[in-house]
Parts: sequence; structure tokens; C-alpha cells
Amino acid sequence: MPRVLSGIQPSGDVHLGNLLGALQNWVADQHSHESFHPIVDLHAVTAPQDPGELRAATLRLAQMLMAAGLDPEVCVLFVQSHVGEHTQLAWVLECTTGFGELRRMHQFKDKSADVDFVSAGLFTYPVLQAADILLYDTDVVPVGDDQRQHVELTRDIAQRFNARYGEVLAVPAHRIPPAGARVMDLQEPTRKMSKSAGEAPGTIGLLEGPEAVRRKIRRAVTDSEAEVRFDRDAKPGVSNLLEILGAATGRTPQEVAAAYDRYGPLKNDCAEAVVELLAPIRRRFDELCADPAETQRALAAGAKTAGDVAAATMARVREAMGFLPRG
Repeated sequence: MPRVLSGIQPSGDVHLGNLLGALQNWVADQHSHESFHPIVDLHAVTAPQDPGELRAATLRLAQMLMAAGLDPEVCVLFVQSHVGEHTQLAWVLECTTGFGELRRMHQFKDKSADVDFVSAGLFTYPVLQAADILLYDTDVVPVGDDQRQHVELTRDIAQRFNARYGEVLAVPAHRIPPAGARVMDLQEPTRKMSKSAGEAPGTIGLLEGPEAVRRKIRRAVTDSEAEVRFDRDAKPGVSNLLEILGAATGRTPQEVAAAYDRYGPLKNDCAEAVVELLAPIRRRFDELCADPAETQRALAAGAKTAGDVAAATMARVREAMGFLPRG
């Protein structure tokens, strides 16, 4: 089976946009692909983190991913820092990456703006991201369009490395998920729903209760027109609701739009569909929280599987680069 890899940081709570834009595709892919999903805690520390909160957030995120449908018996779910080869390969790849390439990365520009302290790790983290992908001979990286530049950099790094040292690293392809890939903020529908938004009225957390979900969707921004149609540019708020309802019910936004002529019923049905979608996730999360050892066992098993693959890749890299073997 083709191998896919996508990671997620243990910072902020997982929200509806993560579920509809990525996690549902991950859950489906695990049955048709060899799926690797690291919780990328090393990426999280490019900004200062409270150690206790980071530790708790990492376990909580693993439980949320499992509650959303990732099955550790089927996919490889693990914590990035549990596999030491991530940082080993990242250093090697940093020596294969140009300073100018990293300086042009859009996310670095965004995240370093108006910040007092910018870590070197924030500047070089796209190379660590490339190492995450290349360690596992990944065929496909299913991420949103906003991550396209990172996958293109990964491909460039792999091709440059292979040109210098031989065909050592697999060159991955980028795949943008279809429907629901860009769920927007309910109050500011021109920007994506954000994990960092916390309890903001435009973000629906994966564990939010039914009444909170209904309230937020019923208060979602629309427009002063009365026509229900899918048009991201002219009607971003309405289009966002159509896309959410479509992704939650397995329809296209256009198909959803054809069933409505008023905003009120659209909001009500969207709210009920999201409530129904999240209910089993909340139940499974509560079960996992009651037995954290189960999650820790699953992560340890995932790290063992990931570590075996990563070690084989690093052995090829060391051999190709001419590092002296340990005795």
C-alpha cells in the first residue's frame, strides 16, 4: 500500500476544521494506505512551552486523535520526540538546504512578525518537517493548500540529497484533501478556523457540548442577502456553513445549497449535523481519559514501529554520506 504521513502539533485544542479538513481523511486513509501520524512535539517547542502543559497536551491530543477514529492497531500513531532519528535526519538535511530557501518560507514570515524572540528552531523547522516526511519513505503527504510550500521544499531537499549521494530518499507527492479542506472561522469567514483561538466564538472545539455548538453556528456570520448559494468570494459566511454541512453529511456544498432558500434552516441543520458528528468522539474521548495507560501503550507501540522504519532510513543516509560506522 502507498505510505502517507501527516503530523499535528500538541498546541491548542483540535477543532471542527481539523476534523473535516484533515482527520476524516486520515481515518479513511488508514484503511487504504500505510499511515504514519506523528504528534510533532518537537515542532511545538519552536515557541516557549510550559513542560507540564506540553506533556499533558501531547497525551490529550493522542486521545483526541484516537477518539476521532485513528486506530493504533491499523495506523502508526506516535510522538515525534520518541523517535530520535527525526532530529538526526533534520541536521543532515539542514546541511543540504539553502539559507535563502528557508528565508522565503511564508509561515516563518507570518510567525516571526511582531514577536520579541524568534528561535533558530522556528527558522529551520521546515527542515525538521522535511525530515518527518523523508524518514518514512513517504509516498503521499495529505495536507492543506497552505502547506504546499513545505512539501515542495521537502521534494527539493530530497532531490538535491539524491543528486549528491545517490537514490537514498523517496520523493513524496503532495495531495490536497477534497471537501472540507478549508473550514473557516464562523465569525471571520475569510480566515481559517484556528487551534490557537481557544474558546473564541468562531471556533468549534472537537469536545464542545451540543448547546455550545448550536449557539456558535446559529450566531455565525452570513450576509445581508437572502440567497443561499456557494460563492467563497461573494458569500464567505454562507459558503462556510454550506461546506461544513456538506462535509459533515457527505455532500458537496453545491448540493447542500440547492436544498435551502433561507439562512435559518441552513444554520439549524448545520448545527444538528455537527452535534451528531461530534457526539461519538466526545464519548470515546471520555473512555480514553479514564484509562490513560491505554493511550500510552498505543503510543509506545507506534514509536517502536516508526523507530524501526526511521532507523533503516538513517542507516542508508549514513552509508551514503560516508559517516564512519560505529564499531
